[in-house]
Amino acid sequence: MTTTVVRNTEEHERRWFYGGGTHTWLAHDRETADAFLLFEDSVEAGKRTPLHTHPESDETFYVLDGAILLHVAGEQHELRAGGLAFVPRGVPHAFLVSSETGARLLCLHTPGGGEALYRHASEPAVEGGAPVDVDFARVQQAAEATGTMRVVGPPPF
Repeated sequence: MTTTVVRNTEEHERRWFYGGGTHTWLAHDRETADAFLLFEDSVEAGKRTPLHTHPESDETFYVLDGAILLHVAGEQHELRAGGLAFVPRGVPHAFLVSSETGARLLCLHTPGGGEALYRHASEPAVEGGAPVDVDFARVQQAAEATGTMRVVGPPPF
């Protein structure tokens, strides 16, 4: 059963992701009856992801601030603030934060079900604490354990 979700910014769960950056979880899988997962990803300049797929969910990126270079199905696209990209399930993709000041993205997974990956590959963010170090091995382990992401190659940048 889907429930109504209403919360303000101070009520959102924040997590340090081992792939780099801080996630602010806006709507969880369980809250939307697995319709979607929505989070804000605040990332530093130079962050890059390995080439990967999500076999069971589509991923939509909306850039709030900054810019990323998005690699999708062998092609690279610059995506700036206000830009949107939709990546269908199973399509290999990766991104590199190309702006010097970092970037903030909204990431939408439809349907939901990907929260397990991000939860396994992150820790609660502690106010005033230092973020976790990037650890792609831990992200890879979470991907294998949950089946919600498949790493198919190194960062293509």
